[in-house]
Amino acid sequence: MTKAFLKYILPFLLLIFSLSCKTSTKESDVPAIGFMDAFKDETLEQANKGFFDALKQNGFATEKGTLKVIYRNAQNDIPALTQIADYFISKKVNLIATNPSLSTITACQKTKDIPICMMVSPSPKNAKLLDADGNPPPNLFGVYEETWYIDTSVSLIKKTLPDTRIIGTVYNQAEPQSQDALSALQRVCDDLGFTLIALPVNNSSETQLVMSSLLKRGIEVFFAPPDNTIFSPFPIILKSCMDGNVPIFTSESGLVKLGALAAFGADMYQWGYQAGEQASLFLKNGNMDGLKPEIVKVRKQVYNPDVARQFNLVFDKGFEPVK
Repeated sequence: MTKAFLKYILPFLLLIFSLSCKTSTKESDVPAIGFMDAFKDETLEQANKGFFDALKQNGFATEKGTLKVIYRNAQNDIPALTQIADYFISKKVNLIATNPSLSTITACQKTKDIPICMMVSPSPKNAKLLDADGNPPPNLFGVYEETWYIDTSVSLIKKTLPDTRIIGTVYNQAEPQSQDALSALQRVCDDLGFTLIALPVNNSSETQLVMSSLLKRGIEVFFAPPDNTIFSPFPIILKSCMDGNVPIFTSESGLVKLGALAAFGADMYQWGYQAGEQASLFLKNGNMDGLKPEIVKVRKQVYNPDVARQFNLVFDKGFEPVK
């Protein structure tokens, strides 16, 4: 190779190398989110959509090249959740987003370094995530819900079907948030004069058998609390109740769209959107300054018009029909 050739080719090679380095640096500067779903569910999908819409509104979107997303769904398998968390940690993502509570708890157990943004989860206290001093994990922020709003949700039954006496529900003995929701439900049922029949469901495969047992015990209304035991097998719960002519009330507005009669509860899309706004602040600032777990802001009284007609019920203007 002659010196003259090197004289002309060397600047060109340096330019190519420089451009390659700039491109590589630019790509490495794009933040990465590991999104951790515990299972596939239409209700949770509403929160997921709100989360990513909020990010997009704030300039973070995969189609714009301003965000990388690694999405994983555990398909209701707890060991798979642990593997997903480990994978996100190995990929050194900037942020782990979790939906719902099982994902949040697993992520918090696996890392204290990578920030975690939760949605459709209970408070850190109810999720048993507080330390000995009563503080939530320092890397946790996002949006949670308390169980007190179950009181208002159950009172809808008294208002809508005043002759109701027996309410049925299911719960998971192994999940703290399920036990907390059951305690809140039992308390308000006692206060309002309802008899509550609650049967345990430890995995989705038991749901149909347990629902059959509830219906044989004469429940007049089924109440669906904020619980993973409800979300995943809800189609089974819904079919059982509709076959038994038993309406479903709930504290989750997203379930009304899927066939529950009425609810007072968090708007799932807005729940995710609120979490997405927090995540956007983190991505913009590069730190968690000012970010912490906060309670969900948007709740609604909603009803399903088709189901209301099936039970010959009319709801007043205080209720919003689902679309």
